[in-house]
Amino acid sequence: MSVSLRLNEEQQLLRESARGFCREQAPLSLHRKLRDSRDADGFDRGLWRQMVELGWTGMAIPEAYGGYGFGHTGLGLVLEETGRTLVDSPLIATVLLGANAILESGSEAQKEELLPRIAAGELLLAFALDEHIVHDPARVDSTATQGNGGYTLNGGKTFVLDGHVADRIIVIARIDGESDGADGLGLFLVDAAAQGVEITRTIMVDGRNCANIVLNNVAVDADNLLGGSATTPEALDRILDIARIGLSAEMLGSIEEVFERTLDYLRQREQFGVPIGAFQALQHRAAEMYNEIELSKSLVRAALAALDDPASSSARIARLASAAKAKLSEAFFLVSNEGVQMHGGIGMTDEFDIGFFLKRARVAQQFLGDAGFHRDRYATLHSF
Repeated sequence: MSVSLRLNEEQQLLRESARGFCREQAPLSLHRKLRDSRDADGFDRGLWRQMVELGWTGMAIPEAYGGYGFGHTGLGLVLEETGRTLVDSPLIATVLLGANAILESGSEAQKEELLPRIAAGELLLAFALDEHIVHDPARVDSTATQGNGGYTLNGGKTFVLDGHVADRIIVIARIDGESDGADGLGLFLVDAAAQGVEITRTIMVDGRNCANIVLNNVAVDADNLLGGSATTPEALDRILDIARIGLSAEMLGSIEEVFERTLDYLRQREQFGVPIGAFQALQHRAAEMYNEIELSKSLVRAALAALDDPASSSARIARLASAAKAKLSEAFFLVSNEGVQMHGGIGMTDEFDIGFFLKRARVAQQFLGDAGFHRDRYATLHSF
């Protein structure tokens, strides 16, 4: 199946608009300010309102539910630009994970109630899946016990992105089945202020806002179970694959920014009377970075296009998602390391911005599965 990786005119205009907005309204200095002030929210709510007004929250939500139907490629282009300036916002937790969980697993009534509120910026969500130090979607020990017309949730979740600011948390808990299987998992909408919900904010090394969540006999009405029954493993995989592809797009923007900043520095910094970019050893290293970025770009574009193509099978999307996340994890690791090293001693200082990308690389590599996880998954999908 051939897929054009070229952006059309509308997509190019969207990318240019998003790039201009991020550079003017959300530069890296804002990321630094939020980090240094240990802002209670971890993001600028005024900036978030502007992003809502630009339509970013409804980018991949169908028009029937109050969105704009611009597709996953449109949202991916926005995320790519937010990755360039490390914009702190609820886009990934609320839109990429939360909205798509409702789209893929929710009932029609749940979609009609919740998706317009997400598109309008009225509802912040968090997606609570992982319970251990490594990503393992099938390893869920949290339980949902049915009774009294609803469910009682017990368990704990780690690394819940934006969990401390979410209005509602989508909690994955086991309704039935084996404790280490992918069957019998339900997606429950839990009010963050509900009795028995304990949320502890954890500030990540890259400035991401996460939380550890404990559920202690949390009562949930039956109509808060997405779709009214346990979700299928295929639906959960699709939710996660959409998020992995979107995250890969954000990572692509970051590595492109690191590369461009590094090239500028190689042109400006002089040793022995010449720019250090004239040294062949550094040219070879820059060429390797360029090759990795071009490969990464092709994978991300192909994966986003597959999400928007009704003819794409779930198996193809899964393979592209794992290929993209594995490649971007490795490329971000390489490019962020090289960026810091080529900046020399100043690259190691907190006063210089290049180090922010190295920290983001380390966290992004682990989120939703690292390169090792996705290489293994990719091989399994090909029956290796």
